[in-house]
Amino acid sequence: MTETSLRTGRLILRQFVEADLRSVHEYASDPQVVRYVSFGPNSEEQTREFIHRAMAAAETPRTKYDFAVTLKDSGQLVGGCGLYLNDEQRQGYIGYVLHRRFWGQGYATELAGALVDFGFRILGLHRITAFCDPANAASARVIEKTGMRREGLMLQDAWVKGEWRDTLYFAILGEEWRASHA
Repeated sequence: MTETSLRTGRLILRQFVEADLRSVHEYASDPQVVRYVSFGPNSEEQTREFIHRAMAAAETPRTKYDFAVTLKDSGQLVGGCGLYLNDEQRQGYIGYVLHRRFWGQGYATELAGALVDFGFRILGLHRITAFCDPANAASARVIEKTGMRREGLMLQDAWVKGEWRDTLYFAILGEEWRASHA
């Protein structure tokens, strides 16, 4: 298993472990937290299955990097995030979810920036994308703060929780990211 962890000013993004079940289930079972994502609200068994899948994805070759988001100072788990690869195209997309007690404190922006940095600096990706529900204005702002530009709005392209939903798409190229970090 390949261990990967990322550090930011206030966060550590690390591999999920079995002991994370209770903390992950707190946010994964909260209807308000998962209202804009394709999963949830989770049963405890669904959360357990996610953790096991995330742990198994750490095998090589890696195509998924699922991270538990923890506070650097206390080690408290506050959410999850990931970078998911299409290795053949040297592309990836990011995603994230935080327990609602930790919304509005800049953590999502911090972890999203770390994922983009990891994708370009360490993995050498060509392009990174992200997407969100147009009603999730907070997530769209987070994505834009990583330097991604809005590339499009797909109308009713995702069947989520029994209804068709629109999706906003964002992206940044490696050369754009490098130019902004020179």
